[in-house]
Amino acid sequence: MQTQERDEALEAFHYNMISEFSKTLEMFSLNTTESQLFVILYLSEEPMTLDDMKNALGKSKTAMSNAIHTLLNFNLVERVWKKGVRKDLYQAEKDLYEKFMNAYVNRWLEAIARQKANLEEIEKQFCKKSTNDKQTNLKLQEALRFHDALEDVFNNLHKEY
Repeated sequence: MQTQERDEALEAFHYNMISEFSKTLEMFSLNTTESQLFVILYLSEEPMTLDDMKNALGKSKTAMSNAIHTLLNFNLVERVWKKGVRKDLYQAEKDLYEKFMNAYVNRWLEAIARQKANLEEIEKQFCKKSTNDKQTNLKLQEALRFHDALEDVFNNLHKEY
């Protein structure tokens, strides 16, 4: 295979890999840019700067900065140091399954905790008004049990990762 054909085949492979793999990552609540950026970092053999990322995805440096911060917050990428390079460098974490499951489960647990706190506050307000609307109270209790069950499921998942 000639060099140009090999380069074109590799480019097509990378394009398809980025396109398909990023669709899976979007199911973990990453947006398209964040997902594509992660795949690019994952495929890259070397850490990348924001400028490298911008050129690879054809997006603005601001978009890359926002996406990299999200990926850092979810511990999906790490900042690395390389002698002689003054710009920040980033690379993808390689233990994909564990990292994504941890990030996903933690986000669910945080959301459940927020919602439970909100529902408990509603319950307190409901009780203070001492309304005797049993149907509303039953629905509120059902919603709280639902969140408790979700919390149990995600806590069990969290123990695995």
